[in-house]
Amino acid sequence: MAITAEDLSKLLARTGQGDRQAFAEFYSATSAKLFGVCLTLLRRREVAEDVLQEVYAKIWVKASDFEPGRASPITWAVTIARNRALDELRKKTPASLDEMQETQEFAAEEINPLATMEHGQDMAALMRCLNLLEDEKRQMILLAYYRGLSREALAQKFAKPVATIKTWLHRGLAQLRTCLTP
Repeated sequence: MAITAEDLSKLLARTGQGDRQAFAEFYSATSAKLFGVCLTLLRRREVAEDVLQEVYAKIWVKASDFEPGRASPITWAVTIARNRALDELRKKTPASLDEMQETQEFAAEEINPLATMEHGQDMAALMRCLNLLEDEKRQMILLAYYRGLSREALAQKFAKPVATIKTWLHRGLAQLRTCLTP
């Protein structure tokens, strides 16, 4: 049975009240996705596992801060995972990042036809909206949010000031949000 955003919101609310069973259910429902985020950015299974543990520790502490009106529970959790993974990447020197082995191991999730269909529809909508952006802004958003490049790295790559990069990312995300909002 697929778990809904509303179900996840309720689990987070209960987790915020110290309900360990709700936290275990939230973990069970989201761990594969969050591990995938960490592994995609960090590329090393053992580092991704360590970061994932820290992510769930933070979710346990911050669950009461979750506001359902601001984001979906999975978006909120993925943001925590992504930010923690990026923090870990920033600790590494450029040379050590080059030495990392790329891996094609991804977290296995239970096959759910309805979830697969919804994911495909979500991806199609996202791609449609990304294609509406100017080429440079689309590339910038993908490099920042898919590949994890910092604003400083983007500023170097596009030969623009960091403030301009920040503004373009903000505006590009606003355009995506508007496009994706029904």
